[in-house]
Amino acid sequence: MHDPNEPFENLRPLDVLAIAAHPDDVEQTCGGTLIRMAESGYRTGVLDLTAGDMGSRGTPELRIEESQKAAGQLLLKWRQNLRWPDARLENTISARMTLAGVIRRIRPRTVILPYWTGRHPDHYRASEIGYESCFLSGLRRLEEDVPPHRPFKILYSSLYANVTPSFVVDISHQFERRMAALFSYESQYGDSATASDLFPPHKEVRERLASIARFYGNLIGTKYGEPFVVKESMQVDDIVSMPVRSI
Repeated sequence: MHDPNEPFENLRPLDVLAIAAHPDDVEQTCGGTLIRMAESGYRTGVLDLTAGDMGSRGTPELRIEESQKAAGQLLLKWRQNLRWPDARLENTISARMTLAGVIRRIRPRTVILPYWTGRHPDHYRASEIGYESCFLSGLRRLEEDVPPHRPFKILYSSLYANVTPSFVVDISHQFERRMAALFSYESQYGDSATASDLFPPHKEVRERLASIARFYGNLIGTKYGEPFVVKESMQVDDIVSMPVRSI
């Protein structure tokens, strides 16, 4: 793995960057959207903040290896891991400066963050750190040798939040590849006796995620969907061609 803070002279800017607390988070929440964007010709990437070293299964090294395998399924152009401490994420000035430095170097237009509330503290901390770092990365004097960059759009992946989404992305044609990406994490989703009381069987994981994706797909009249929330109002220029039937 390369240091994500090294200069990225040979890396073209990303169109979409998803920032996650742990390896396999994006595969569960916005993986289908990342695949769809990549299939549309956009350059996509993922930055995992931790290697999930507090997990009951696998090792940090194995989970990073699995995340690189999943990156192939997600059609990513870039994926790195900051190796911050799992279950101990803190919104510190050091964390914000480090992440802002990465954002300045890979210059994403759109950033996907975890929803800002949730059961796991790492998830909402990642959201908080991510948002503040996106702001800081646009400050000209933050670094003298790297030009400022502030992402244009921030989306929050709300699949596990009990909230009404701002919009839903149709991932009907991407769902199977998304599941293949998730199951690249064999240490986590293979049928194993280790921590079997915490991890449902492979088949159950698939059925649960399919049910959730079907629910959100049904909201927009498609088979599978992924929900997102934005904090700002959305602009519509043509009310005649708007998708999703009202009645």
